[in-house]
Amino acid sequence: MNLSSLPNALSILRIILTVPVVLTLLNHDFFFAIMLFFVAGITDALDGWVAKRYSYQTRLGSILDPVADKLLLVSSFITLSVIGLLPLWLLLLIFLRDLMIVSGTVGSFMGNGESDNGLLIPSKLSKLNTALQIVLVLFLVTTKLYPILSEWSMAFFIIVATSTVLSGVDYIWIWFEKAISQEKKKQK
Repeated sequence: MNLSSLPNALSILRIILTVPVVLTLLNHDFFFAIMLFFVAGITDALDGWVAKRYSYQTRLGSILDPVADKLLLVSSFITLSVIGLLPLWLLLLIFLRDLMIVSGTVGSFMGNGESDNGLLIPSKLSKLNTALQIVLVLFLVTTKLYPILSEWSMAFFIIVATSTVLSGVDYIWIWFEKAISQEKKKQK
């Protein structure tokens, strides 16, 4: 394997890590779940850094990275909800935002066939939201090891709910601006 394929390999590793993360959560092996999720989080940061630092950004990588993120996070959130650590309202909010983004992205590609250099580029708010969601998963699992921390759960829920809504609105705004720009181009 050469260095140029490292970002995609890290994304694939994150996809693979989803299964043991879910299994350790379901088995209430919270320490091991934290370790696996932390490793997955590092792969998320590292794949993007390597891709940008060495100009290894590819269309495949721009698809694999968010798919790996969503698969890991959504699977973790569903599992955390099943074991009673994440409220259903927050799970639904996160799921609806992700569904909206996937639908909007597919619609955007089908509508005009254009993207930024063929890459799917997440917004800055979306990156912040993903980071907060990763921290939320780590926090919720940590509350099982240190129950006193659970008194901060509602604050984390509100922060992640807020970032989820704001990043969803941000995507709507981006798509709206692109649609207006494309209309102006058509009229010229």
